[in-house]
Amino acid sequence: MSATRLPLRFTGALRDLTADDRRALLDRSPMFDSSIRDRTREIIADVRSRGDAALIALACELDGVSLRDIEVSIAQCRAALDRTPPELRGAMERSAANLAAVARANLPTHSECEPEPGIVTGRRPHPLGRVGVYAPGGRAAYPSSVLMGVVPARVAGVSEIILCSPPQRDGLPSSVVLAAAALSGVDRVFAVGGAGAIAAMALGTRTIPRVDRIVGPGNAYVAEAKLQVTGAVAIDSPAGPSELLVIADASCDAKRVALELAAQAEHDPRACAVAVVVGRETADAIEAALINAIPSGPTGIAAREALAANGGVFVCETLDDAIDFANAYAPEHLLVATADDVRIVDHIRGAGTMFIGRHTSVAFGDYITGANHVLPTGGLSRAYSGLSVLDFIRWTTYQRVSASAASSIARDVMVFAEAEGLPGHALAARAAGGI
Repeated sequence: MSATRLPLRFTGALRDLTADDRRALLDRSPMFDSSIRDRTREIIADVRSRGDAALIALACELDGVSLRDIEVSIAQCRAALDRTPPELRGAMERSAANLAAVARANLPTHSECEPEPGIVTGRRPHPLGRVGVYAPGGRAAYPSSVLMGVVPARVAGVSEIILCSPPQRDGLPSSVVLAAAALSGVDRVFAVGGAGAIAAMALGTRTIPRVDRIVGPGNAYVAEAKLQVTGAVAIDSPAGPSELLVIADASCDAKRVALELAAQAEHDPRACAVAVVVGRETADAIEAALINAIPSGPTGIAAREALAANGGVFVCETLDDAIDFANAYAPEHLLVATADDVRIVDHIRGAGTMFIGRHTSVAFGDYITGANHVLPTGGLSRAYSGLSVLDFIRWTTYQRVSASAASSIARDVMVFAEAEGLPGHALAARAAGGI
């Protein structure tokens, strides 16, 4: 490889992948070491036992802050919003408006079905009672993640939305996080971070109420804590480092594809950024352009590490080969940079979200388009969907059976019940059917 090119873990022809390399590409489920798992378990147990006292101790230990109050007043959030630079506030308002528009368009409705005369089954949506949103605040603060979690929940009609985010040196979460909380309509805010925040929202403490679902990204401890509390609370989806898969052909702008790969790689040294390209010449152009696409500063260092560990540019022979690989890879983000993007989109069945066309940057989806950026990673797009208004709604089904229908179905129900050794069920069916 030329010295002017970045080191990538994966290059060459897609068909020449070794079994080990293919396994490494496809098996991206986050593997937390035992120390993270054990420490997270200890934190959850401590919060369960000592509640607020445990959270205050964790803030001192992990954040270097002596908290007097865990809760942050809504007035402090509004003050942070008032201090927000007009350009950032305008961008946040635009993002919130688009998120709300998309959420309203996807609100579910009550439905009924009559599978047989006299049998009616229905499904009625109800908003969750209380939701907890987690917003990171360690190495970086993300007001966009606040909006992504809160706005769809608000549109769904959730009764109460709480937010947890780590305290800074002044004992408060990041000012931009507080501003986003005020703008999006959070009901209560707590200066609590990490696994302790997840435990508090899942179990409840004297100050922090127990929630029905927890959403939002976080570090390895947050992700592990969400997995460990799933028996007590629902979560959005298991999450790991950011991922981007690009399908490209000769019609793409190689420099722009390289910029997209670098942008997602700057999230985390463990991020995955891979391109599958029809045509060696185009693949070579993308790989060559990566050297100038890396941002400067700390995120550039992260991007270089990520590309060396999990980055790749592959050559494939046909778009069908690229589609097959994309469905097996099941990426968090899929960028389609091809002339025939419609056919590709129609055949993709496993991606968190897709970006279609030469003007559709992944960064647009991270902030403004109204599609949510809280997405499944690690190949879980095969089964999980991105966060949406539907995550803040539960369904109640019901059945109504007429007298004639009860008489009609009672005997078949009795057959089932007797076959399963449940005579009480058979007697109940017989009585309801009037047999």
